[in-house]
Amino acid sequence: MTTDEFASPTPLWYRVIMFGLMIAGVVWIMVYYITQSAYPIAALGAWNLVVGVGLMMLGLIMTTRWR
Repeated sequence: MTTDEFASPTPLWYRVIMFGLMIAGVVWIMVYYITQSAYPIAALGAWNLVVGVGLMMLGLIMTTRWR
């Protein structure tokens, strides 16, 4: 028997969080550019890009556990 036969499908909550993080990262960066760095957090400045990319990366890392 292979390990694939024992793998259970990914729960819905996991997929929602995974795709939610990726979408939140894209939206974060879009808001940053559209508002000319006034939002989401003006004090962060260009670090808002790091936050957005970080959110997307967390979602991407979660895809490695998706079955």
